[in-house]
Amino acid sequence: MDPKQFFEQLQTQINQILETSPAKDIEKNIRALLTQGLAKLDVVTREEFDAQSLQLARIRERLEVLEKRVAELETILTSGQTYQRS
Repeated sequence: MDPKQFFEQLQTQINQILETSPAKDIEKNIRALLTQGLAKLDVVTREEFDAQSLQLARIRERLEVLEKRVAELETILTSGQTYQRS
């Protein structure tokens, strides 16, 4: 048997052993416990955080536009000019 085949066969056997070992079950249980613990802490996922950040950025942009428009209208009201939307 050539060394390449030997190592491929050895790797296959090691993978099979790891898949059926109790270590895999322990890993699953630890993941479940961590997930449950994080759920109790009321933390958000990265995806939720990114979505909220994007939404907040859009709201800020709209607010800036509206603030500028209000300032223009206030200037027009105080000066008595006619409003022409830009």
